[in-house]
Amino acid sequence: MKRESVAFGLAVLMITALPGFSEGKIILKTQRDKVSYAIGYGIGSDFKEKSIGINPNVLLKGITDALSGSTRSLTQAEMDQIMMSFSQDLQARQRESFEKARAVNRKEGSEFLEKNKLKEGVKVTPSGLQYRVVKEGTGDNPKPGDTVTVHYRGTLIDGTEFDSSYKRNQPATFSLAGVIRGWTEGLQLMKAGGTYELVIPSDLAYGERGAGHLIGPDAVLIFTVDLISIEKEG
Repeated sequence: MKRESVAFGLAVLMITALPGFSEGKIILKTQRDKVSYAIGYGIGSDFKEKSIGINPNVLLKGITDALSGSTRSLTQAEMDQIMMSFSQDLQARQRESFEKARAVNRKEGSEFLEKNKLKEGVKVTPSGLQYRVVKEGTGDNPKPGDTVTVHYRGTLIDGTEFDSSYKRNQPATFSLAGVIRGWTEGLQLMKAGGTYELVIPSDLAYGERGAGHLIGPDAVLIFTVDLISIEKEG
């Protein structure tokens, strides 16, 4: 976490230190109250997700001292040094956590791909994409520049669902040129009306960067895709 991000978080948390704030149940009477709570909850969630251990009471004491102009318990030089060390430690822990998750995902992903390719009906393309025809469609296959409308469900190899257009009851429409490589390749194998299961190695998905909170580094992804329609380029 950069020092500026921490400073911003503490600044917006000052809103909750205004008169009338307490640790118990509060009544959100005004739009300002609601915005203040939403910002505070978001920051608290971010700290929790990143496993940043803070003492809320001491945090609020610092905010109160700054607002009231009271004598600070640490000099500015001391705070600068503390925050620099904190930032370095946090980055090191996050990097360690990232590398552990990456190693686990690589090992488990590789094992899953090896087993899955042996299942009945599963085919493997030269790129490593695995697919299984659930229902064959009719007509032409989409090309890279075409726009497709699909319903889909995406899961990790342990079954964790990270996205579903079915649950939103709203199909997705996009150009094949603007999605991950595994989708671009896999959708071109399909015809309108077809349903395929795509098992996408990490290098054809989001790679080491992952995506969002659920898709970690080097994660293998599984998609069930219904190709509803194709709109030809131009």
